[in-house]
Amino acid sequence: MHPKKDALRSDAQRNRERILEVALAELTCSADAPLSVIAKKAGVGQGTFYRNFPNREALVLEVYRYEVQQVADTACQLLQTRPPDQALREWMDRLAQYAMAKAGLADAMRKATSTRGTLAGVGHGPVTAAVTLLLEANEKAGTIRPGLTPDDFLLAIAGLWQIDPHGDWQTRAGRLMDLVMDGLRAGAPR
Repeated sequence: MHPKKDALRSDAQRNRERILEVALAELTCSADAPLSVIAKKAGVGQGTFYRNFPNREALVLEVYRYEVQQVADTACQLLQTRPPDQALREWMDRLAQYAMAKAGLADAMRKATSTRGTLAGVGHGPVTAAVTLLLEANEKAGTIRPGLTPDDFLLAIAGLWQIDPHGDWQTRAGRLMDLVMDGLRAGAPR
């Protein structure tokens, strides 16, 4: 063990986490938040900032990746404390809440990524894993129709990304998610 090396490593990790926290808040408010402002608010120098995130795209992708993982992780937590169909419906609300609250972050992603499909690709793995977990638990419990795939589910909720986050999104998203849930239940064995 090298105490000095470990202290440096944990210091570097804290800097990185502080940058991500500040970047999330700033980019959610404004897609064009200057990197210099993010570094200053995080309390790190330009050198430290650019060692962690060499460019805007690297920072935005990492913030987005982290946030998507948080949403995906709630699927397992919900399944541990609720019946499968209730866990699925609550997770859908959590996804909608994330989508609406992070509209500024989504704008930052679109601006920062030059290649089409990067936005979908970043979140696809964790979200697909969460959806798979929820669908399998529900199919096993007999609360949804058998044979649904994560792609089926993601296509069914695609309207979520069309809702205006500045309007009455809770009502609209809730209605859409209820419709999707009714569709998933249609033909369920139970």
